[in-house]
Amino acid sequence: MPRLVVEADGGSRGNPGPAGYGAVVLDPETGETLAERAEYIGVATNNVAEYRGLIAGLKAARELDAEAAVEVRMDSKLVVEQMSGRWKIKHPDMKPLAAEAAAVLPRGRVTYEWIPRERNRHADRLANEAMDAGRDGRQWEPSASAAALDASAARTLATPPPSGPPGDAAAGAAAVRAALAASPAAAGASAATAAATAPATAGPASAVLPAPAAEGGPAPAEGSPAAGAPKAGRGWGPADLGPPSTFVLLRHGETALTPQKRFSGSGGSDPELSAAGRRQAYAVAEALAARGTVQTVVSSPLRRCRETAQAVADRLGLRVTVEEGLREVDFGAWEGLTFGEVQQRYPDDLQAWLDSPKAAPTGGGESFAAATRRISAARDRLLAAHRGRTVLLVTHVTPVKILVRLALGAPPESLFRMELAAASLSAVAYYGDGNASVRLLNDTSHLR
Repeated sequence: MPRLVVEADGGSRGNPGPAGYGAVVLDPETGETLAERAEYIGVATNNVAEYRGLIAGLKAARELDAEAAVEVRMDSKLVVEQMSGRWKIKHPDMKPLAAEAAAVLPRGRVTYEWIPRERNRHADRLANEAMDAGRDGRQWEPSASAAALDASAARTLATPPPSGPPGDAAAGAAAVRAALAASPAAAGASAATAAATAPATAGPASAVLPAPAAEGGPAPAEGSPAAGAPKAGRGWGPADLGPPSTFVLLRHGETALTPQKRFSGSGGSDPELSAAGRRQAYAVAEALAARGTVQTVVSSPLRRCRETAQAVADRLGLRVTVEEGLREVDFGAWEGLTFGEVQQRYPDDLQAWLDSPKAAPTGGGESFAAATRRISAARDRLLAAHRGRTVLLVTHVTPVKILVRLALGAPPESLFRMELAAASLSAVAYYGDGNASVRLLNDTSHLR
Protein backbone atom coordinates (compact mmCIF):
# COMPACT_ATOMS: atom_id res chain seq x y z
CA MET A 1 0.00 0.00 0.00
CA PRO A 2 1.41 3.44 -0.89
CA ARG A 3 2.26 5.71 2.03
CA LEU A 4 2.18 9.46 2.57
CA VAL A 5 3.21 11.71 5.46
CA VAL A 6 1.08 14.68 6.51
CA GLU A 7 2.55 17.34 8.78
CA ALA A 8 0.10 19.99 10.00
CA ASP A 9 0.00 22.93 12.34
CA GLY A 10 -2.14 25.91 13.25
CA GLY A 11 -1.73 29.03 15.28
CA SER A 12 -3.60 31.99 16.70
CA ARG A 13 -2.05 35.35 17.54
CA GLY A 14 -4.07 35.95 20.66
CA ASN A 15 -5.78 32.58 21.31
CA PRO A 16 -8.41 33.44 20.27
CA GLY A 17 -7.14 35.87 17.69
CA PRO A 18 -6.17 36.10 14.01
CA ALA A 19 -5.51 32.47 13.10
CA GLY A 20 -4.22 30.34 10.26
CA TYR A 21 -3.14 26.81 9.48
CA GLY A 22 -0.50 25.07 7.41
CA ALA A 23 -0.18 21.51 6.14
CA VAL A 24 2.31 19.70 3.94
CA VAL A 25 2.20 16.25 2.32
CA LEU A 26 5.59 14.55 2.07
CA ASP A 27 7.02 11.49 0.37
CA PRO A 28 8.04 9.29 3.36
CA GLU A 29 11.10 7.93 1.57
CA THR A 30 12.65 11.09 0.13
CA GLY A 31 11.05 13.85 2.17
CA GLU A 32 9.97 15.56 -1.07
CA THR A 33 7.16 18.08 -0.71
CA LEU A 34 4.17 16.78 -2.67
CA ALA A 35 1.57 19.36 -1.66
CA GLU A 36 1.19 22.42 0.55
CA ARG A 37 -1.96 23.90 2.04
CA ALA A 38 -2.37 27.05 4.13
CA GLU A 39 -5.19 29.44 4.89
CA TYR A 40 -6.03 32.42 7.06
CA ILE A 41 -9.27 31.52 8.91
CA GLY A 42 -10.07 34.73 10.79
CA VAL A 43 -10.41 34.84 14.57
CA ALA A 44 -10.08 31.40 16.16
CA THR A 45 -8.18 29.51 18.85
CA ASN A 46 -4.94 27.56 18.44
CA ASN A 47 -6.81 24.27 18.72
CA VAL A 48 -9.35 25.15 16.05
CA ALA A 49 -6.55 26.23 13.71
CA GLU A 50 -4.63 22.99 14.39
CA TYR A 51 -7.67 20.88 13.56
CA ARG A 52 -8.29 22.88 10.38
CA GLY A 53 -4.68 22.25 9.38
CA LEU A 54 -5.14 18.52 9.97
CA ILE A 55 -8.29 18.43 7.82
CA ALA A 56 -6.58 20.32 4.99
CA GLY A 57 -3.57 18.01 5.11
CA LEU A 58 -5.70 14.86 5.03
CA LYS A 59 -7.73 16.18 2.10
CA ALA A 60 -4.54 17.03 0.22
CA ALA A 61 -3.25 13.49 0.80
CA ARG A 62 -6.55 12.05 -0.44
CA GLU A 63 -6.31 14.14 -3.60
CA LEU A 64 -2.83 12.77 -4.26
CA ASP A 65 -3.71 9.12 -3.61
CA ALA A 66 -7.08 8.10 -2.18
CA GLU A 67 -5.75 4.59 -1.42
CA ALA A 68 -2.61 5.60 0.48
CA ALA A 69 -1.91 4.97 4.16
CA VAL A 70 -1.28 8.30 5.84
CA GLU A 71 0.98 9.00 8.81
CA VAL A 72 0.01 12.29 10.45
CA ARG A 73 2.70 14.11 12.42
CA MET A 74 1.76 17.11 14.55
CA ASP A 75 3.23 18.97 17.51
CA SER A 76 -0.26 19.38 19.03
CA LYS A 77 -0.53 16.81 21.78
CA LEU A 78 -4.23 17.58 22.09
CA VAL A 79 -5.08 16.79 18.46
CA VAL A 80 -2.87 13.69 18.32
CA GLU A 81 -4.29 12.21 21.51
CA GLN A 82 -7.90 13.02 20.65
CA MET A 83 -7.69 11.69 17.09
CA SER A 84 -5.92 8.57 18.37
CA GLY A 85 -8.84 7.97 20.72
CA ARG A 86 -6.82 8.24 23.92
CA TRP A 87 -8.33 11.56 25.08
CA LYS A 88 -12.04 12.26 25.18
CA ILE A 89 -13.23 15.23 23.12
CA LYS A 90 -15.38 17.42 25.36
CA HIS A 91 -15.10 20.91 23.90
CA PRO A 92 -18.09 21.65 21.63
CA ASP A 93 -15.90 23.47 19.09
CA MET A 94 -13.59 20.46 18.70
CA LYS A 95 -16.18 17.71 18.22
CA PRO A 96 -17.34 18.63 14.69
CA LEU A 97 -13.77 19.31 13.57
CA ALA A 98 -12.58 15.95 14.87
CA ALA A 99 -15.53 14.24 13.17
CA GLU A 100 -14.72 15.97 9.88
CA ALA A 101 -11.06 14.92 10.12
CA ALA A 102 -12.02 11.32 10.89
CA ALA A 103 -14.30 11.19 7.82
CA VAL A 104 -11.68 12.23 5.25
CA LEU A 105 -10.02 8.79 5.07
CA PRO A 106 -10.88 5.37 6.53
CA ARG A 107 -9.75 5.23 10.16
CA GLY A 108 -7.59 2.16 9.63
CA ARG A 109 -5.41 3.96 7.08
CA VAL A 110 -4.48 6.97 9.24
CA THR A 111 -2.04 6.93 12.15
CA TYR A 112 -1.01 9.81 14.41
CA GLU A 113 2.36 10.68 15.93
CA TRP A 114 3.34 13.59 18.17
CA ILE A 115 6.56 15.33 17.16
CA PRO A 116 8.42 18.25 18.80
CA ARG A 117 7.83 21.66 17.30
CA GLU A 118 11.32 21.85 15.83
CA ARG A 119 10.46 18.83 13.63
CA ASN A 120 7.30 20.54 12.39
CA ARG A 121 8.93 23.69 11.01
CA HIS A 122 7.51 23.36 7.50
CA ALA A 123 3.85 23.31 8.59
CA ASP A 124 4.52 25.97 11.22
CA ARG A 125 6.04 28.22 8.54
CA LEU A 126 2.99 27.76 6.32
CA ALA A 127 0.63 28.63 9.19
CA ASN A 128 2.55 31.81 9.90
CA GLU A 129 2.61 32.72 6.21
CA ALA A 130 -1.19 32.32 6.18
CA MET A 131 -1.57 34.56 9.26
CA ASP A 132 0.73 37.16 7.70
CA ALA A 133 -1.33 37.07 4.51
CA GLY A 134 -4.54 37.58 6.46
CA ARG A 135 -2.98 40.48 8.33
CA ASP A 136 -2.10 42.10 5.01
CA GLY A 137 -5.54 41.46 3.50
CA ARG A 138 -4.39 38.98 0.86
CA GLN A 139 -4.68 35.28 0.06
CA TRP A 140 -1.86 32.91 0.94
CA GLU A 141 0.29 31.75 -1.98
CA PRO A 142 3.10 29.15 -1.94
CA SER A 143 6.46 30.79 -1.29
CA ALA A 144 9.41 30.49 -3.64
CA SER A 145 11.40 28.83 -0.85
CA ALA A 146 9.20 25.72 -0.74
CA ALA A 147 11.49 23.67 -2.96
CA ALA A 148 14.51 24.57 -0.86
CA LEU A 149 12.80 23.07 2.16
CA ASP A 150 12.59 19.61 0.60
CA ALA A 151 16.14 18.79 1.67
CA SER A 152 15.41 20.08 5.17
CA ALA A 153 12.27 17.95 5.29
CA ALA A 154 14.26 14.89 4.29
CA ARG A 155 16.72 15.50 7.10
CA THR A 156 13.84 16.01 9.55
CA LEU A 157 12.23 12.70 8.56
CA ALA A 158 15.54 10.95 9.16
CA THR A 159 16.05 12.49 12.61
CA PRO A 160 14.64 10.45 15.51
CA PRO A 161 12.65 12.35 18.13
CA PRO A 162 14.34 13.07 21.47
CA SER A 163 13.88 10.41 24.12
CA GLY A 164 12.98 12.87 26.82
CA PRO A 165 13.50 16.39 28.10
CA PRO A 166 17.12 17.47 28.50
CA GLY A 167 18.91 18.19 31.73
CA ASP A 168 16.97 18.97 34.87
CA ALA A 169 13.57 18.85 33.12
CA ALA A 170 13.26 15.15 33.96
CA ALA A 171 12.25 15.66 37.58
CA GLY A 172 9.54 18.14 36.75
CA ALA A 173 8.30 16.10 33.78
CA ALA A 174 7.89 13.02 35.97
CA ALA A 175 5.77 14.97 38.41
CA VAL A 176 3.64 16.37 35.62
CA ARG A 177 3.09 12.96 34.07
CA ALA A 178 1.93 11.66 37.44
CA ALA A 179 -0.41 14.59 37.95
CA LEU A 180 -2.00 14.36 34.50
CA ALA A 181 -2.28 10.57 34.67
CA ALA A 182 -4.34 10.73 37.86
CA SER A 183 -8.05 10.03 37.49
CA PRO A 184 -10.42 12.97 37.90
CA ALA A 185 -11.49 13.56 41.49
CA ALA A 186 -14.59 11.77 42.67
CA ALA A 187 -17.69 13.87 43.15
CA GLY A 188 -16.89 16.17 46.00
CA ALA A 189 -14.07 18.26 47.30
CA SER A 190 -11.18 17.03 45.16
CA ALA A 191 -12.41 18.43 41.87
CA ALA A 192 -13.27 21.82 43.27
CA THR A 193 -10.27 22.21 45.48
CA ALA A 194 -7.97 21.30 42.61
CA ALA A 195 -9.21 24.52 41.06
CA ALA A 196 -9.64 26.45 44.31
CA THR A 197 -7.83 26.13 47.62
CA ALA A 198 -7.19 22.56 48.83
CA PRO A 199 -3.62 21.64 49.88
CA ALA A 200 -2.09 18.37 48.76
CA THR A 201 -0.75 15.82 51.23
CA ALA A 202 2.67 15.62 49.59
CA GLY A 203 4.74 16.97 46.74
CA PRO A 204 7.42 15.45 44.54
CA ALA A 205 10.95 14.93 45.72
CA SER A 206 13.06 18.03 46.00
CA ALA A 207 14.39 19.29 42.69
CA VAL A 208 16.97 21.96 41.96
CA LEU A 209 15.53 25.00 40.24
CA PRO A 210 17.29 26.18 37.07
CA ALA A 211 20.37 28.32 37.54
CA PRO A 212 19.88 32.05 37.01
CA ALA A 213 20.30 33.18 33.42
CA ALA A 214 22.02 36.28 32.18
CA GLU A 215 19.98 39.25 31.03
CA GLY A 216 19.37 39.89 27.38
CA GLY A 217 18.18 36.44 26.26
CA PRO A 218 16.59 36.01 22.84
CA ALA A 219 13.17 37.45 22.12
CA PRO A 220 10.22 35.12 21.51
CA ALA A 221 9.90 33.98 17.92
CA GLU A 222 7.77 35.76 15.37
CA GLY A 223 4.40 34.17 14.73
CA SER A 224 3.78 33.09 18.31
CA PRO A 225 0.16 32.96 19.61
CA ALA A 226 0.39 36.61 20.69
CA ALA A 227 2.92 39.24 19.78
CA GLY A 228 6.09 38.34 21.64
CA ALA A 229 4.38 35.39 23.39
CA PRO A 230 5.35 31.72 23.50
CA LYS A 231 3.30 29.16 21.65
CA ALA A 232 2.56 26.94 24.58
CA GLY A 233 3.30 23.28 24.80
CA ARG A 234 5.70 22.94 21.88
CA GLY A 235 8.47 20.70 23.23
CA TRP A 236 11.83 21.69 24.71
CA GLY A 237 14.07 24.55 23.70
CA PRO A 238 17.31 23.57 21.96
CA ALA A 239 20.51 24.43 23.79
CA ASP A 240 21.70 26.83 21.07
CA LEU A 241 18.81 29.26 21.68
CA GLY A 242 20.46 30.73 24.74
CA PRO A 243 19.17 30.87 28.31
CA PRO A 244 15.42 30.58 28.80
CA SER A 245 13.23 32.87 30.83
CA THR A 246 12.19 30.84 33.86
CA PHE A 247 9.07 31.41 35.94
CA VAL A 248 9.25 29.89 39.41
CA LEU A 249 5.59 29.61 40.44
CA LEU A 250 4.86 29.87 44.16
CA ARG A 251 1.40 29.35 45.54
CA HIS A 252 0.84 31.60 48.56
CA GLY A 253 0.89 30.26 52.11
CA GLU A 254 -2.19 29.12 53.99
CA THR A 255 -4.98 31.42 55.14
CA ALA A 256 -7.74 30.55 57.59
CA LEU A 257 -9.84 29.35 54.63
CA THR A 258 -7.28 26.95 53.20
CA PRO A 259 -7.63 24.04 55.69
CA GLN A 260 -11.42 24.34 55.42
CA LYS A 261 -11.20 23.88 51.65
CA ARG A 262 -13.34 26.89 50.87
CA PHE A 263 -13.44 28.76 47.58
CA SER A 264 -11.17 31.76 48.02
CA GLY A 265 -10.75 33.90 44.95
CA SER A 266 -10.52 37.57 44.15
CA GLY A 267 -14.21 38.36 44.54
CA GLY A 268 -14.66 37.80 48.25
CA SER A 269 -12.70 38.80 51.32
CA ASP A 270 -8.95 39.29 51.01
CA PRO A 271 -7.66 37.11 53.86
CA GLU A 272 -4.21 37.43 55.36
CA LEU A 273 -1.83 34.57 55.97
CA SER A 274 -2.52 32.46 59.01
CA ALA A 275 0.23 31.64 61.49
CA ALA A 276 0.82 28.41 59.56
CA GLY A 277 0.93 30.38 56.31
CA ARG A 278 3.55 32.75 57.67
CA ARG A 279 5.70 29.81 58.73
CA GLN A 280 5.36 28.39 55.22
CA ALA A 281 6.38 31.71 53.68
CA TYR A 282 9.52 31.85 55.81
CA ALA A 283 10.34 28.22 54.94
CA VAL A 284 10.07 28.79 51.20
CA ALA A 285 12.10 31.99 51.56
CA GLU A 286 14.95 30.05 53.16
CA ALA A 287 14.76 27.36 50.48
CA LEU A 288 14.90 29.87 47.64
CA ALA A 289 17.75 31.74 49.31
CA ALA A 290 19.69 28.48 49.54
CA ARG A 291 19.11 27.74 45.87
CA GLY A 292 20.14 31.24 44.87
CA THR A 293 18.29 31.31 41.55
CA VAL A 294 15.58 33.97 41.85
CA GLN A 295 16.41 37.40 40.41
CA THR A 296 13.01 39.13 40.49
CA VAL A 297 9.87 38.78 42.65
CA VAL A 298 6.41 39.47 41.20
CA SER A 299 3.16 39.06 43.14
CA SER A 300 -0.58 38.90 42.69
CA PRO A 301 -2.24 41.99 44.18
CA LEU A 302 -4.11 39.94 46.80
CA ARG A 303 -2.93 40.20 50.38
CA ARG A 304 -2.02 36.54 50.94
CA CYS A 305 0.32 36.63 47.96
CA ARG A 306 1.85 40.00 48.79
CA GLU A 307 2.63 38.80 52.32
CA THR A 308 4.21 35.60 51.00
CA ALA A 309 6.15 37.51 48.36
CA GLN A 310 7.43 40.06 50.87
CA ALA A 311 8.76 37.33 53.16
CA VAL A 312 10.75 35.89 50.25
CA ALA A 313 11.86 39.26 48.91
CA ASP A 314 13.10 40.38 52.34
CA ARG A 315 15.20 37.23 52.61
CA LEU A 316 16.61 37.64 49.08
CA GLY A 317 17.17 41.39 49.31
CA LEU A 318 14.77 42.10 46.46
CA ARG A 319 11.67 44.26 46.06
CA VAL A 320 8.17 43.05 45.16
CA THR A 321 6.44 44.11 41.94
CA VAL A 322 2.65 43.62 41.72
CA GLU A 323 1.07 42.20 38.53
CA GLU A 324 -2.72 42.50 38.45
CA GLY A 325 -3.03 39.66 35.94
CA LEU A 326 -1.80 37.12 38.53
CA ARG A 327 -4.86 37.44 40.77
CA GLU A 328 -7.04 34.42 41.52
CA VAL A 329 -10.30 33.73 39.68
CA ASP A 330 -13.40 35.51 41.00
CA PHE A 331 -15.64 32.72 42.28
CA GLY A 332 -18.72 34.94 42.47
CA ALA A 333 -21.42 33.68 44.83
CA TRP A 334 -19.27 30.67 45.71
CA GLU A 335 -16.67 32.73 47.57
CA GLY A 336 -16.20 31.41 51.09
CA LEU A 337 -18.28 28.26 50.49
CA THR A 338 -17.13 24.65 50.51
CA PHE A 339 -17.61 22.44 47.48
CA GLY A 340 -20.44 20.63 49.26
CA GLU A 341 -22.22 23.89 50.01
CA VAL A 342 -21.95 25.00 46.39
CA GLN A 343 -23.22 21.61 45.25
CA GLN A 344 -26.30 21.99 47.46
CA ARG A 345 -27.09 25.60 46.54
CA TYR A 346 -26.05 25.80 42.87
CA PRO A 347 -25.92 22.23 41.50
CA ASP A 348 -26.57 23.12 37.85
CA ASP A 349 -24.08 25.98 37.79
CA LEU A 350 -21.44 23.83 39.45
CA GLN A 351 -21.90 21.00 36.96
CA ALA A 352 -21.66 23.42 34.04
CA TRP A 353 -18.46 24.86 35.52
CA LEU A 354 -16.94 21.40 35.84
CA ASP A 355 -17.94 20.52 32.26
CA SER A 356 -16.89 23.64 30.36
CA PRO A 357 -14.09 26.21 30.75
CA LYS A 358 -16.50 28.83 29.38
CA ALA A 359 -18.93 28.44 32.28
CA ALA A 360 -18.56 30.97 35.11
CA PRO A 361 -19.37 30.56 38.81
CA THR A 362 -22.78 31.80 39.92
CA GLY A 363 -23.24 35.52 40.36
CA GLY A 364 -20.84 37.00 37.83
CA GLY A 365 -17.72 34.98 38.56
CA GLU A 366 -14.86 34.51 36.11
CA SER A 367 -14.71 31.47 33.83
CA PHE A 368 -11.51 29.51 33.29
CA ALA A 369 -11.58 30.61 29.63
CA ALA A 370 -11.61 34.28 30.65
CA ALA A 371 -8.95 33.65 33.29
CA THR A 372 -6.76 31.95 30.68
CA ARG A 373 -6.87 35.02 28.45
CA ARG A 374 -6.00 37.29 31.38
CA ILE A 375 -3.18 35.09 32.67
CA SER A 376 -1.75 34.55 29.18
CA ALA A 377 -1.56 38.31 28.71
CA ALA A 378 0.21 38.68 32.07
CA ARG A 379 2.64 35.92 31.11
CA ASP A 380 3.44 37.70 27.85
CA ARG A 381 4.06 41.03 29.61
CA LEU A 382 6.35 39.41 32.14
CA LEU A 383 8.31 37.49 29.50
CA ALA A 384 8.85 40.67 27.54
CA ALA A 385 10.04 42.51 30.66
CA HIS A 386 12.30 39.76 32.06
CA ARG A 387 13.89 37.96 29.12
CA GLY A 388 16.50 35.42 30.12
CA ARG A 389 15.88 35.89 33.85
CA THR A 390 14.54 33.69 36.66
CA VAL A 391 11.41 35.31 38.06
CA LEU A 392 9.44 34.23 41.12
CA LEU A 393 5.68 34.62 40.53
CA VAL A 394 3.77 34.50 43.81
CA THR A 395 0.21 33.70 42.87
CA HIS A 396 -2.71 31.29 43.35
CA VAL A 397 -3.89 27.82 42.41
CA THR A 398 -5.63 28.73 39.16
CA PRO A 399 -2.89 30.92 37.61
CA VAL A 400 -0.24 28.29 38.37
CA LYS A 401 -2.33 25.52 36.84
CA ILE A 402 -3.16 27.57 33.76
CA LEU A 403 0.50 28.43 33.15
CA VAL A 404 1.45 24.76 33.50
CA ARG A 405 -1.44 23.65 31.29
CA LEU A 406 -0.51 26.10 28.54
CA ALA A 407 3.14 25.06 28.69
CA LEU A 408 2.16 21.42 28.30
CA GLY A 409 -0.47 22.02 25.62
CA ALA A 410 -2.84 20.00 27.80
CA PRO A 411 -6.64 20.21 27.51
CA PRO A 412 -8.69 22.44 29.86
CA GLU A 413 -9.89 19.46 31.90
CA SER A 414 -6.30 18.92 33.07
CA LEU A 415 -6.89 21.82 35.51
CA PHE A 416 -8.87 19.36 37.63
CA ARG A 417 -6.07 16.79 37.54
CA MET A 418 -3.34 18.86 39.17
CA GLU A 419 -3.01 19.31 42.92
CA LEU A 420 -1.12 22.27 44.38
CA ALA A 421 -0.31 22.56 48.07
CA ALA A 422 -0.10 25.87 49.87
CA ALA A 423 3.43 27.33 49.49
CA SER A 424 4.32 24.75 46.83
CA LEU A 425 6.79 25.48 44.04
CA SER A 426 6.44 24.77 40.33
CA ALA A 427 8.58 26.04 37.43
CA VAL A 428 8.27 26.62 33.68
CA ALA A 429 11.09 27.63 31.33
CA TYR A 430 10.30 29.60 28.16
CA TYR A 431 12.73 29.51 25.23
CA GLY A 432 13.39 32.09 22.55
CA ASP A 433 11.70 30.04 19.79
CA GLY A 434 8.41 29.85 21.70
CA ASN A 435 8.94 26.43 23.26
CA ALA A 436 8.09 25.88 26.93
CA SER A 437 9.37 23.22 29.33
CA VAL A 438 7.73 22.34 32.65
CA ARG A 439 10.57 21.87 35.13
CA LEU A 440 8.78 21.29 38.43
CA LEU A 441 5.28 20.78 39.82
CA ASN A 442 4.00 21.00 43.43
CA ASP A 443 7.35 20.74 45.19
CA THR A 444 6.76 20.91 48.97
CA SER A 445 10.07 19.46 50.14
CA HIS A 446 10.97 22.78 51.82
CA LEU A 447 7.95 22.45 54.14
CA ARG A 448 8.94 19.14 55.72
